[in-house]
Amino acid sequence: MKGRALYLACGIPAAILCFLLLTLLFTPNYAIKGVLTRVAENAGYTLECTGFGKSFPVGLKSDAVALSSEKGELIKLRDVTVRLELLPLLTGRTRFAYRGRIGAGGLEGDFEPGKNGGWSVQGRGIRLEEIPFFSSVAEARIRGELRVNGKLATRKGVGTGELQLEVRAAEIAGVKIGQMPLPDAAYREVRGALTIANGKAVLKSFTLDGDGIYVRLKGETGLTTPIGASPLNLALEMMPKPVFLERQKFVFLLLTKYQTSPGAFSIPIHGTLAHPAMM
Repeated sequence: MKGRALYLACGIPAAILCFLLLTLLFTPNYAIKGVLTRVAENAGYTLECTGFGKSFPVGLKSDAVALSSEKGELIKLRDVTVRLELLPLLTGRTRFAYRGRIGAGGLEGDFEPGKNGGWSVQGRGIRLEEIPFFSSVAEARIRGELRVNGKLATRKGVGTGELQLEVRAAEIAGVKIGQMPLPDAAYREVRGALTIANGKAVLKSFTLDGDGIYVRLKGETGLTTPIGASPLNLALEMMPKPVFLERQKFVFLLLTKYQTSPGAFSIPIHGTLAHPAMM
């Protein structure tokens, strides 16, 4: 019995590995790339890969990967690799590790496919100006160095998890919500924490500590597919100092209806993630 149990414990993962290896080996690169492209299209996005191929022992690689929406390019990565992790196979789990470069920084993590899977992400040294979403979709000028850490798990088809981010020496200019401009500012520190549960993403905290202004964003969004259609229920609070307010008087004149007290503004934000709007 012990020998049979040992045989099963070793044989099943080995069989899975051989199946995946043979499948990957005999499937042409263009066919694998086509499957990934169709998955992205079904989610409402366009995926482009250059220098796409297989990596040893069981994995895929691409010199460059770009993900776009109908509004423009969202993210571009270099030296992307996705590899099957062998040790989790011993416990009957299929887990993949991934990594990619964004400018001088990079993203890495792992994910497990399936209804009870999940993913993790860690990012360091990422310059926001290297992320095309801000200029192509948000049409804003964003600078700063991003650090991000997060985990998402799926239980019975429901996602749960948390995402934390930090930006140092941020500069934000040209941001609009709908057609309404927000003040340009430099921020010493930006910190945020997002919790995902029960089909919603909730901002536990998101603060921007700037030169003459303090900003806080709070609220939630119900997650949908595609993600851009997720409805927003947010409130943006701004507390500018008198000197800062005077320096950007025109912008704050446009925001007068949202002033709650001297030196304090509260702006409700609704619409969708792709098309936010002030109410």
